[in-house]
Amino acid sequence: MATDTPVTERSVPKPVFTDAEAGAKEFPSSRSRSFNYFTPRKRRATVYEDVTVDVQPDPARYLSQGWVYAFADGPGGYPHEWTALKSSNWHEFLDPNEEWEQTIYRNNANVVRQISQNIEHGRTAHVFQNMNTSWVRVLERHVFAWAHAEHGIGMHVYTPAQRDAPTNMINNALAVGAAHKLRFAQDLILYNLALSEEVDGFDGTAHKTAWQEDPIWQPTRRLVEELTAIRDWGEAVFATTIVFEQLVGELFRSGFVMQAAAPQGDFVTPTIMGAGESDAAREQRGARALFRMLSDDETHGAGNKATMQGWLSAYTPKAVDAARRLQPIWSQLSEKVVRFEDSFERSRVRFEGLVGDLGLETPKEASA
Repeated sequence: MATDTPVTERSVPKPVFTDAEAGAKEFPSSRSRSFNYFTPRKRRATVYEDVTVDVQPDPARYLSQGWVYAFADGPGGYPHEWTALKSSNWHEFLDPNEEWEQTIYRNNANVVRQISQNIEHGRTAHVFQNMNTSWVRVLERHVFAWAHAEHGIGMHVYTPAQRDAPTNMINNALAVGAAHKLRFAQDLILYNLALSEEVDGFDGTAHKTAWQEDPIWQPTRRLVEELTAIRDWGEAVFATTIVFEQLVGELFRSGFVMQAAAPQGDFVTPTIMGAGESDAAREQRGARALFRMLSDDETHGAGNKATMQGWLSAYTPKAVDAARRLQPIWSQLSEKVVRFEDSFERSRVRFEGLVGDLGLETPKEASA
């Protein structure tokens, strides 16, 4: 139908294309159709490399205009000054475990499924009711006290460090470490609840009292809390993975619990503790690769070694003291299958080998 109403022509802003500095910059791969923005370790990139390498941008490599955001006090992005360690190329580090988002879910799901099945098998076989009484007391008071150490390290060492580290490859490795630690702490507490239901008279809260008050645990607790207060992410990860986990963590998890449980009529606890020990071994592989890269750095290697040697001198005596203060736990069993000195010597030798592999000297407190 015809109308006399005039048609209003809308004014639409016309897009204006400009050559922004970053967008117009020419890179060696600007005209490449393969989209390979990094050199893979082997002939073809792995899935881990595709989803991890350079996902986090870096002004030194791609952002020619600098970081696009900054904190209130000035630093932008991921400042290298957040650790005393230095690297000619932080992006050189690739996690030997090739951990990324999918592996977190897959690995943790498998571990949780296995642990749940083992606990259920223990119920079916009436294992918990037949465990030695002295071992039940050690479980409720000491074994489950270890959950506090795992939770503290996962939440307050790995989690802050994964934010502060300068590349996505390091961030991913530390984020996975945090997920493993928190899951393992949860595994222990859920197992504690299961035993509280299955074993008559089981004190499911004794572990909290032991962690907070028992003199046996106070050096370990003090050291864990010191680790959580370190602001240098490199120092926190080094002191945790190289010193604490080797001299205290492995000593208690593998050197005591996994050795002592079976003779006490308990085949379930070693499988749960073994999951945590496997996690710790995985994180140590990544830490070994990272700190070896830094100690071998052509430009900063000598300075990094001096820095790490200083950290060894600071934390090794505390870790050795914490380890030796745990010794009375070895004596609380009616069936003694392993001596503390034997367990400590195995951990000490492995610590010495790890330190030597990084080109460092073992402090006298942990020397033979």
